[in-house]
Amino acid sequence: MESIKTVSKERTERLAWLSKIALRPEEIEKFTDQLNRILEFANALDNPEVNAAEPTFHVLDLANAFRKDQEEECLKREEALSTAAKVKDGFIVAPKIV
Repeated sequence: MESIKTVSKERTERLAWLSKIALRPEEIEKFTDQLNRILEFANALDNPEVNAAEPTFHVLDLANAFRKDQEEECLKREEALSTAAKVKDGFIVAPKIV
């Protein structure tokens, strides 16, 4: 594919024609300037300055912060089922959702 260094007025007119957009002469100037600025930005992205940056594996300096698993007291089955609206064979019955 052809590498474009700058966008000319003619190229802007051609792009407008291909896009079926009618542009006034002052708009052609404006869009030519804008397209050239976009092209400069895109060209800058082709050559990023990364030599000064050290390689990273994660953007934040985090370490795993896990806690020890500890067994804790929980509700007895009868207590949990006593708050349910409907119970069948030791299980909480919920309405069908479809």
